[in-house]
Amino acid sequence: MLESLWQFLNQYFIQPMYTRSGYNAINTFLYAFLFGLGVVYSYKYIIKPLKIKVDERLFWAVTPMVVFGATVRALVDGGVLPENPWILTPGIFFTAFFLIVPALVIDAKFGLYPKVTVGWGTVLALWANYLLVVNAKNWEPYGLTMLHTLVSWAIALAWYRYRPFDKLYLYAVLAHLYDMGSTVVGIHFYHYHEVHWIEHHLVDWFGAYVYYPWITVILVVVYYGLKYLVPDEEERKFWYLAIYILGLGPAIRDPAQMVLQI
Repeated sequence: MLESLWQFLNQYFIQPMYTRSGYNAINTFLYAFLFGLGVVYSYKYIIKPLKIKVDERLFWAVTPMVVFGATVRALVDGGVLPENPWILTPGIFFTAFFLIVPALVIDAKFGLYPKVTVGWGTVLALWANYLLVVNAKNWEPYGLTMLHTLVSWAIALAWYRYRPFDKLYLYAVLAHLYDMGSTVVGIHFYHYHEVHWIEHHLVDWFGAYVYYPWITVILVVVYYGLKYLVPDEEERKFWYLAIYILGLGPAIRDPAQMVLQI
C-alpha cells in the first residue's frame, strides 16, 4: 500500500519537478484545487484580519516578491542555483508565500504598510536579478518577448478604454499577456515545449500563437465567473490579485530562463 502510494506521488508529483516533464491531468487538478483553497484562506485568515485593503498598493507590494520567486525558479533551470524542491515549481510558491507573510504582518501591526513588504521583496528580487545578469548568455529572448508583449498590451489598453472593466483585473490581464508573449517566443522561436497539460495539446495542434485566443477566452470567462460567484467586492479583488500573480510569475521566469540557456 505504502509502496503504491509512493510510486503514485513520485510519478505524478515529484518526478515532474525534476525532469521538467511538466503537468499532467492529476497534478494539474490538484494544484488548481490547492490554488483555490490558498486564495480563499489567505484572504479570510491573513488579508482580512490584518485589515489590508485589496487595491493597487497591494498589487505593487507583492510584485517584488513575485519577481524574486520567478527569477529564482529560472536560476535553477539555468544551472545557477542547485535543484531543491522549495525553489522548484510548485515549491517556490510556498517559499515566496512564507517569505512575504511576515512582512505583511509587520507592516499591518506597526502601521508601516506597505514599506516592509516592498523593501523586503525588493532586496530579494535585486539579489536574484543580480545573479541573472551576471550569468546571462543572450538577451535576444527578452527583446522578442517585449515586442510581443507591447503589441498585445496596446490592444488590451485600447479595448479597456473602449469597454472598461474592473481596473485591478486589468493588471491581471496585462500580466497574462506578458506571460503569453514569453511563452510564444520560447515555443515558436527557441523550440521550447509547453509543460501545461491542456496547452501542450493545443500547441501541438495549432502552434504557439494559439495561446492568444485561448488565454483571452479564459480571462474573459474567469472575469465574469468571479463577478457572478464572488459577490464580496474585496474578496473578488483578491482573486484578481491571485490571477495577476499566476500570470506574472511565469512571465518573469520564462524569458529569464531563456537568457540563461540560449
